[in-house]
Amino acid sequence: MKSLSLKIDLHVHTCYSPDAVTTLKEVITYSKKRGLDGVAITDHDTLAGALKLQNSDLIVISGIEITTLSGHLLALNVTTPIPPKLDINETIQRIHEAGGIAVAPHPTLFYKSAPSRQTASYDAIEVINSAAIPFRLFTYLNQKLAARLSLPQTAGSDSHYGPEIGAAYTVIEADPDVDEIVRAIKKGATTPVGKSIPWRMRLKGKALSLKRKI
Repeated sequence: MKSLSLKIDLHVHTCYSPDAVTTLKEVITYSKKRGLDGVAITDHDTLAGALKLQNSDLIVISGIEITTLSGHLLALNVTTPIPPKLDINETIQRIHEAGGIAVAPHPTLFYKSAPSRQTASYDAIEVINSAAIPFRLFTYLNQKLAARLSLPQTAGSDSHYGPEIGAAYTVIEADPDVDEIVRAIKKGATTPVGKSIPWRMRLKGKALSLKRKI
């Protein structure tokens, strides 16, 4: 059977992240509106939102954006919590033990808690992050890093506000099954696609996030 070309945003936050405002219903609505086949829910240090979306009619990869002692790290395809504030190599080991893969998000963005570039244990590098500023420069630097480490390349919107979902996504050659998708990412059957989040949308999302904290 020939694999499909699946469009999946591999970096999406929901209201279960303290700095995001996207409801679970909005994840489904905007993903379909953007023509996505699926998303990875990667809230900060929690699986709560990801696990609640498992019964939707969208492909949902459960994940976490984990705070390590050396920056943030995406754990994809995990269903058990991974403790924050551990050494990055120990965190990667725990992700693998949980059956997941470790993706370095926004690895050259010094202002977004970029993970260490001194480890070779990542399974993939996020080369396109729609929240990056300046977008083209950091995309280029991320691609150079992925090439130097000979690792698969992914893309994600890093959305914290519903309309931002799908600004970036990864085209993955795989059957529509989460385990198959994750295996395909690890094999490098990926094509990163994306653009910068528009300034007006970005500012509206930030305003809503600040309002939530008041």
